[in-house]
Amino acid sequence: MTSALFSAYRLADLELPNRIVVAPMCQYSADDGCASDWHMTHLGMLANSGAGLLIVEATHVTRPGRITHGCMGLYTDANEAALARVVAHCKHIGKSRIGVQLAHAGRKASSQRPWEGGKGLKPGDPDEPWETMGPSPIPFGADWPVPREMTRDDFRHAHDAFVSSATRAVRVGFDAIELHMAHGYLLHSIASPISNKRTDEYGPGRQAGWRYLFELVEAVRSVVPRGLPLGARITGSDWNEGGMTPDDAVAFARGLREAGMDYVDVSSGGVTADTRNPATAGYNVPVAERVRREVGIPTRTVGLITSPAQAQAVVAEGKADMVALGRTFLDHPHWAWTAARELGAEVERAPQYLRVGPKLWSAPAAR
Repeated sequence: MTSALFSAYRLADLELPNRIVVAPMCQYSADDGCASDWHMTHLGMLANSGAGLLIVEATHVTRPGRITHGCMGLYTDANEAALARVVAHCKHIGKSRIGVQLAHAGRKASSQRPWEGGKGLKPGDPDEPWETMGPSPIPFGADWPVPREMTRDDFRHAHDAFVSSATRAVRVGFDAIELHMAHGYLLHSIASPISNKRTDEYGPGRQAGWRYLFELVEAVRSVVPRGLPLGARITGSDWNEGGMTPDDAVAFARGLREAGMDYVDVSSGGVTADTRNPATAGYNVPVAERVRREVGIPTRTVGLITSPAQAQAVVAEGKADMVALGRTFLDHPHWAWTAARELGAEVERAPQYLRVGPKLWSAPAAR
């Protein structure tokens, strides 16, 4: 029997060898937005993970739009050259297709790296803080600075920045591009009534701020060739009373499809510092299933998907077209090899790794 998880899948003109995706994971190790030797090693490792698609971490469209001083960007020629070097390396040595997630941190910018505390930077910190912005002057959390309320010019500049970075991403040679519209960052904060209390044309909801986001997608689509997949990570739920719901996720995904998106990745949470996601395995899968069924757009999901059997079931039962794993790949960089062995499938590997031999490859997974 053919494994659903290891069946090929087509996104626009991109042929993926399987349905496994390495989720974007920030490394906080860039040099003024430029990818570093850490990224060369880290992404080179994951390019040989056996996943069909590897998404590079949140890569920011402006310097003030970074989460931390160590976050990656794609807003200068130097950023572009550094990232092109890493992507070329990954494509040379690895088998995974390579995508990028374009982002703006919004009111979650100017933060400490996670291992330094992960809170908003304050005057006097070793890394100097900078001004943040959001649709409304509502801080992300109690210990966070109040963001400056965005002006019309700010909305226009953010729009233009995403278009510019998408243009750079095409030049870099990425196989797919996605926009980060979840986890409380700028685009999600515009969509959600938790973080957006405006009453003008940029207010929350389908007739206001969402329209701005759909127009931004249309503008990005205009510079991304039709055959190159363009997607978005969206929120399936804010997990916060008065916030976005699964019904909103369906409506939002439908608007994205009409604006030119090729796929969505259903995640959730992150709209405030005290929001807590469910701790159940695959907690985003039910919303992804609804989005896939009701919108008819290729759908990926993420969130506590850890075992090969679980990932196989999500795809085989039609709950999502692809599954993304993050921390699992950090713990086990060749997770897809193990999954293939367990599910009786094959996975493309670099020839340097074939010397383990068929006997070891066909052996049962360690318990």
